[in-house]
Amino acid sequence: MPDVTDGARSAVRLEPWEDDPSFLELLRRNNSPEMTRHLGGPESEEKLLDRHRRYAGLAESGRGRMYRVVLLPEEKVAGSIGFWEKEWRGGTVYETGWGVLPEFQGRGVAAAAARRVAGAAAAEGAHRWLHAFPSVDHPASNGVCRKAGFTLLGVCDLDYPAGNPIQCNDWRLELIERR
Repeated sequence: MPDVTDGARSAVRLEPWEDDPSFLELLRRNNSPEMTRHLGGPESEEKLLDRHRRYAGLAESGRGRMYRVVLLPEEKVAGSIGFWEKEWRGGTVYETGWGVLPEFQGRGVAAAAARRVAGAAAAEGAHRWLHAFPSVDHPASNGVCRKAGFTLLGVCDLDYPAGNPIQCNDWRLELIERR
């Protein structure tokens, strides 16, 4: 997948998720209390292994894709991002979510990766909209949505993980114009 530059701030490459120990290790790093504070806290090792298997099989399912984010030119793994199908308000849309490791935060990595993943979702040609649902109390992720060109639709209530109510902002990006 070609590299993408976010102005002068960052360039990233998205690498498709693989059933490989290095990808599982990235999930473990993303599972810290600091990284999951807005998501209900860390998951068990068993849940991480299930998540890793789902991520590795997502592209084959035709319902989305997950990626490892690599910061360039350093060639350092900086986080993960993806998109997947979600039933939302009477239709099917893509949802996106990301995690950028603490040492790479504040450098435009997530915004560059979000724009890149929007292009990948648009290329699938399956859905008109890409949504992101960051917690209302997560200013960094809401800023990523704004910088990546999403439009804020309003506040909504979701459960994530299941059984953990969370108040989110519903951000939406039209994919048709990106094809």
